[in-house]
Amino acid sequence: MEFSIKSGSPEKQRTACVVVGVFEHRKLSLAADLMDRISGFYISDILRRGDMDGKLGSTLLLHNVPNTLCDRVLLVGLGKEREFKDKEYREAVGAAVKTLNATGSTEAAMYLTEVPVKKRELAWKVEQAVIVAMESVYRFDRLKSKQEELRRPLRKMVLSVPRRNELAIGEVALSQGLAIAQGMNLVKDLANLPGNICTPTYIAEQAQELAKTHQMKIEVLEQKDMEALKMGSFLSVAKGSRQPPKLIVMHYAGGKKDQKPVVLVGKGITFDAGGISLKPAAEMDEMKYDMCGAASVLGVFQAIAEMKLPLNVVGIIPTCENLPDGNANKPGDIVTSMSGQTIEILNTDAEGRLILCDALTYAAKFEPAAVVDIATLTGACVIALGHQASGLLANHDPLARELLHAGEYTYDRAWHMPLWDEYQEQLKSNFADIANIGGRAGGTITAACFLSRFTKDYEWAHLDIAGTAWKSGKEKGATGRPVPLLVHFLINRTTA
Repeated sequence: MEFSIKSGSPEKQRTACVVVGVFEHRKLSLAADLMDRISGFYISDILRRGDMDGKLGSTLLLHNVPNTLCDRVLLVGLGKEREFKDKEYREAVGAAVKTLNATGSTEAAMYLTEVPVKKRELAWKVEQAVIVAMESVYRFDRLKSKQEELRRPLRKMVLSVPRRNELAIGEVALSQGLAIAQGMNLVKDLANLPGNICTPTYIAEQAQELAKTHQMKIEVLEQKDMEALKMGSFLSVAKGSRQPPKLIVMHYAGGKKDQKPVVLVGKGITFDAGGISLKPAAEMDEMKYDMCGAASVLGVFQAIAEMKLPLNVVGIIPTCENLPDGNANKPGDIVTSMSGQTIEILNTDAEGRLILCDALTYAAKFEPAAVVDIATLTGACVIALGHQASGLLANHDPLARELLHAGEYTYDRAWHMPLWDEYQEQLKSNFADIANIGGRAGGTITAACFLSRFTKDYEWAHLDIAGTAWKSGKEKGATGRPVPLLVHFLINRTTA
């Protein structure tokens, strides 16, 4: 979809559709009121007849509104005016785009960006409008033999800003929103692919293609390279699969040469059957999403490269499969990590931390300014936080606050959980330095405690995205989170 920024009165727009808002109790937004007055109160007359009450997310499409230059006017319900905040704005934009896409308006002028949103400026509204619009029209049907084609899908959208001196602000926000949305689409495309296509080798190939497109340096370490590095923990997970493991290392050099990089580490289990500790059959198909952390790193690199962000960033992606096999890890096995610490594997389904710990040890070689790992790590996080917030744990509170702030700004929220030393007691092993699980209690926290044993040389944060990376049920598919959070975390680092 093409986007542009414009400033102008709604009744003067020559377009297929002008989109304006209506609050509950038939209160018109400023743009809707202008359209109403120029049309001889045509809109308010329709509302008085009860055709629409302004309920959040409701829509009403009007044709041939008198004295206007557009073909249609789309009224979008905004709900209660005093309650119109982030969530309500995003829902209204999403409802508008879905209606436009389904009703033959190939282009539209969106005036919801002019509606006041509590504690949000114009740049936020424009960026979010682009992201939500792209989310609303996203489809993954490339593997279907017959792809459903909309007769006249939405192709162009003009986002309105109130004043001409705000056009530059709008343009910057539009480009940021588009870069983030494209990064999210890359994540969705990769994660929605089945495990027989999206293998570790496939992820490495996609990373190489991305690096080539944006002139980024990339290294793909093979099994022999990881053996030389003594990544015994990572390789122990991979040995149950016929697919060779990969350690992908990408370098985005947007900052000064002496600037320490931010390192992003993404868990890339392309299919997780649980290994010998086999998962239940129900919904095991969703374990193709266990590489969403890896996909998120690629999505962030796509976005920051498009934005030409003045920052140095390193992406590390350990990727393999976790399958049952005669050569697979067994409960009770003890492996030696790259750090030299030995690990007793009490549950082979707690494999994400086994590949991440070696990648986190490897991250230290870059002398990072900060390290953030992203992983669909624990079912316990879904139980604790549901599907709204990602779990956030860190060994450095200021870093955690940076990520929380970025999440609040982007509506890609996280929740800060404790990483107290007392939880480390649950990881004690009689036979090794550390066990890979700590029991049912506080599973998200003890998983992060495990990772913290390998991050003592730098500032580190962990995002558990098990509840936010994908949706189940009727809307099953990857969400593209936490790309918005991470991109704004990096943007904020360039202005700090």
